[in-house]
Amino acid sequence: MLTRMQRSIKQWVTERLNLPEDILMDVPRLTMIGQLHLHVENHHGVLHFSKDYIRLKLSKGELLIYGENFVIKKIYPEELLLEGIISEIKYSTEYDKGG
Repeated sequence: MLTRMQRSIKQWVTERLNLPEDILMDVPRLTMIGQLHLHVENHHGVLHFSKDYIRLKLSKGELLIYGENFVIKKIYPEELLLEGIISEIKYSTEYDKGG
């Protein structure tokens, strides 16, 4: 866990150097093309995969993706390209374990 001071320093550096927040703040970056493709960067592993549901571990919480006919087109240690009909994306923090 980062202390409040560490988070403040990271945020200050991000703003001053004009860097994307996901680089220093350890948050996921999602790029969605229509309903058909989802590119997820900075995840920490696949917790569950089926043709209509995928659950990814994040630094804080999980990313839940619902839809139909899912296929993982590319997967790397912190990057994933999902193809299928995406109907819902939900971010669940460690404090909110809804699902």
